[in-house]
Amino acid sequence: MNRTALVVGVTGMAGYHSAIALRDKGFGVIGLARSRRYELPGVEHVYADVLDPESLRGALEGRDITDLVFATWQRQATEAENCRVNGAMLQNTLDVVCASNQLTHATLVTGLKHYLGPFEAYASAPADTPFREEQGRLPFQNFYYVQEDILFEAADRHSFTWSVHRPHTLIGYALGNAMNMGVTLAIYGSICRATGEPFVFPGSPEQWNGVTDLTDARLLGRHVAWSTSEAAGRNEAFNTVNGDVFRWRQMWPRVAAALGVEAAPYPGHPTPLRDRMGHADEVWARLVSEHGLQEYAASDLASWWHTDADLGRTVETFADMGKSRSLGFLDYQDSAQSFRDLFAELRAEKIIPEVAPASTTSSTTSDTEVTA
Repeated sequence: MNRTALVVGVTGMAGYHSAIALRDKGFGVIGLARSRRYELPGVEHVYADVLDPESLRGALEGRDITDLVFATWQRQATEAENCRVNGAMLQNTLDVVCASNQLTHATLVTGLKHYLGPFEAYASAPADTPFREEQGRLPFQNFYYVQEDILFEAADRHSFTWSVHRPHTLIGYALGNAMNMGVTLAIYGSICRATGEPFVFPGSPEQWNGVTDLTDARLLGRHVAWSTSEAAGRNEAFNTVNGDVFRWRQMWPRVAAALGVEAAPYPGHPTPLRDRMGHADEVWARLVSEHGLQEYAASDLASWWHTDADLGRTVETFADMGKSRSLGFLDYQDSAQSFRDLFAELRAEKIIPEVAPASTTSSTTSDTEVTA
C-alpha cells in the first residue's frame, strides 16, 4: 500500500493501537508525540508540539503524508479553554499537513462525551441510551464539536475524506495516559494485594448495577484502520465499542481475579480512588524494589481522577454499533478478556507484579454470563 499515515498522539492508547493496526494493514506510519516515551517497531517516530506550527513544520518537513489520525488532547481548566486549545491543536496539524501534502483521508478520535457532555456539565442532560451516531449534539460547549467542525471545514477545502470515532472508556496498553482505566485498576489492585486493603468498586450504584460497555484499544485501532482504508468508512462518524454489554457488579469479580486479589463487597456508595490512594506512590516504590519493576511512580501510571469520573457516573452509558455493522465492520472483543490481556501485558513488561490469579468462585463464572 503506497500510503503513509501520520498518527498524532502515538504514545497514547488510541494513537498507539491505531499506528499498530495501520502498520499491519500495510500503511507506512509516522508517529508524532510531544516527547520520547517509547517507540513502536516499524513506525517512524517524530517529535513536535502541535500547539507550535513551526515545531510541526520542522518535524514533518520532507515527509509525504497521505492520511492523518488525530488522537490526542490536552485537558484545560474550563471547557471554553478545552475548545480553544484542542481546536488549535487540530487546526495547526491540518494546516501544516495540508500545506505540503494532498491528504486522502483524516480520522479524528473523540469519545462518548459527545453524548454525555463536557466535564463542566458531565451527564447532566445526556443523550438517550444506547447512544447512536444520528443523535444530535447536546446544548453545551464541547471541544469534540469544535474539532469536528474544524475537520469538516478542512475536508471540504482540501478535498479529502474523513471519519470520526467515538470510543467509550479505553482499555489497552499505554503508560502515563490521562484516561487509562485499565492501568489504573491494575495499579489499584496490585496495591490492595500488597497491603491487604479491600479491592472495592470505587464508583456509583448506577454504574455498579447499570448496563455499560468498554472499548478495547486494539479494536479501536482496527476500526480506525478500516475507516481509513475502506470506502464504507468515508465521511462517517462511528461509535467504537467492544460489542458486548455488562454490569460492573458482574465484571468486578473478573477484574479482581485477573489481578489475583479478592473482590470486596460493594458498600452501596462511591469510595473515590483519589481520596483513598494518597499513599500509592509510597507503596508502589516498595513494589518496584521488591519485584524488579520498571521505575515508575504510581502517579505516573494511574489516573485516579479519570477512573473516578468514569465509574462515578450517575447515568447509564453504552453505545450502539449497528451503523458500523451495517457498513461491514464486524469486529468484536470480549470485555473481560480485554482486562486479562492488558494485565498480562503489564506483567510481561514489568509494570505490575507477577502474581497467580486468586482462586474465587466468581472467577470461574462463564464469560457468557457477563452479557446483560
